[in-house]
Amino acid sequence: MADVAMPRLSDSMEEGTILKWLKSDGDEVKRGEELVEIETDKANMTYEADQDGPLAIVAQEGDTLPVGDTIARIGGGSNGAGGGQAAEQEPQATAAEDAEEPAPAQQETATAEAAPEEDRDGGANGRTKASPIARRMAREMGLELGQVKGSGPGGRIVKADVEAAAKGDGAQQQAAAPAETQAEPERPKAPAPVVSGDAQTGRGEATTQDLTRLQQTVARRMAESKATAPEFVLNVDVDMDEAVDLRKRLKAAVGDQGPPPSFNDFVVKAAALALRDFPRANGAYRDGKFELYGRVNVGVAVAGQDALVVPTVFDADTKSLGQISRDARALAERVRAGAITPPELSSGTFTVSNLGMYGIQSFVAVINPPQAAILAVGAMTPTPVVRDGEVTVRNIMRLTLACDHRILYGADAAEFLGRIRERLENPLQLAL
Repeated sequence: MADVAMPRLSDSMEEGTILKWLKSDGDEVKRGEELVEIETDKANMTYEADQDGPLAIVAQEGDTLPVGDTIARIGGGSNGAGGGQAAEQEPQATAAEDAEEPAPAQQETATAEAAPEEDRDGGANGRTKASPIARRMAREMGLELGQVKGSGPGGRIVKADVEAAAKGDGAQQQAAAPAETQAEPERPKAPAPVVSGDAQTGRGEATTQDLTRLQQTVARRMAESKATAPEFVLNVDVDMDEAVDLRKRLKAAVGDQGPPPSFNDFVVKAAALALRDFPRANGAYRDGKFELYGRVNVGVAVAGQDALVVPTVFDADTKSLGQISRDARALAERVRAGAITPPELSSGTFTVSNLGMYGIQSFVAVINPPQAAILAVGAMTPTPVVRDGEVTVRNIMRLTLACDHRILYGADAAEFLGRIRERLENPLQLAL
């Protein structure tokens, strides 16, 4: 039987969680049939069978496994030496996984017929069988894996086993606590602390909330950005009066056919055109080299159900304002429906983030690595300005560009931001 490994469904994926098997154990599956639904660091994806044959499920729903670990087997024959040989030939984990934790022994991927008999304290190499996440949790909780009973395939210890063992230890500690307390000599009572709320911290009852895989990825990438990218920030005020007039005309022209392009769509188009003129702004710094991209794909930050997501408007420099508007709305709907795909989340070359709808005047956005820059868009506000020696009120919008100084320098970034302002203040250029 051929092993079905946990697939790498995105560039940043290191492990995945089995959400739902779409076929049952023992079913005959055909090549191309949907096999399993997997939660990745970016989205929930279905994975298709790559060959015909009977299905033998190895990983259960809810299990989290590194990329490359066996989740099932497909094909005829027994689970004998062939399966063990395949396990020996295939790498057990990626380099990133090796850095976090050693890969499971090869006996964990073999079946009972092929592998030598293993006792509770380990396999043929003397190591307890456990999933990587179970090992990590056991280390963090101070548990001995040899004392934990495994419920996975072949007695393998999984996450649920460690959690159950941790609860059992907690109950034993609580039961032993009264005896220890009675053995201690009585001490003088200290005055009661004057606090409000919880007597331990004064903060009230605390609850913890696990991060989703998407939230974990956002946290890791934002920390990576702040730790590695030496950023600098530029601001510019844009007179949007001409853009306001153009949008009114577009709204009248569209009529009942749909909403006209938003001002954020104007910004996306203006940025895309400027990126064509400044290739390094449309690139990345990687391993001491500049990586410049042939397509201008602008990511648009969208507030998802539990995290900030950045889907991509592909080839924004070649699309009309109307097409950018339709694409951006469709992407936002798919994000909120949880239907966005990994390519739509990982192909951006530049990002636009807009908080103007919340009344935010200006802000500094965190660069989306490995991109060279991110543009933050503030609210458009009627502001008194001086024009031709007279004070007048204009619609002003502030743009803030955060740049990675390893690839963008001050003068380059200033010219790039100035080009975006020029396009917005002369919005007919966006329609050319």
